[in-house]
Amino acid sequence: MVAVVDHLSVEALEERYEACTDVTSSRHFQTIWLLAKGHSTSQVAAMTSFGQRWIEQLLERYNAEGPNALGDLRRANGAPATILKSEVLERLRVRLREPPSDGGLWTSRKVASWMADELGLVRVATQRGWEALRACRWSIQKPRPKNPKSATPEEADAFKKTIAARGLLWG
Repeated sequence: MVAVVDHLSVEALEERYEACTDVTSSRHFQTIWLLAKGHSTSQVAAMTSFGQRWIEQLLERYNAEGPNALGDLRRANGAPATILKSEVLERLRVRLREPPSDGGLWTSRKVASWMADELGLVRVATQRGWEALRACRWSIQKPRPKNPKSATPEEADAFKKTIAARGLLWG
């Protein structure tokens, strides 16, 4: 049997588990609650689909720091944005008004390359380019594909004239 420090009672752990709106926090509280109820780590692993080592690490965190050590701690790590800062995004919005230097259309890779040059970095991940485009409310700029069986412009004009001659156009 594992030792769970009595930061919260078994009932309080159950309440936290059931009241969590964040999935990660809910699963973490469920794990500690089950351990506090007397289940073994292997039983809790079977119930939660967490690995036993992860359960041991969660328990260590909870025992050392209490309930605030549970949940997705990355959300509140306090780290400011390192690349997608508002100044960079504003300059990108201005730059997006013009085509990229190679012509063509803007892509995640081209935006990442532009950001690397702008920030004096060797490389910026393509994913950051996509995130920057999304932050600028940019959408995929790709024309609809042409139907290979569509009529030529001449055929389309001939069809319109035939329809007009028959009086089938509404208007």
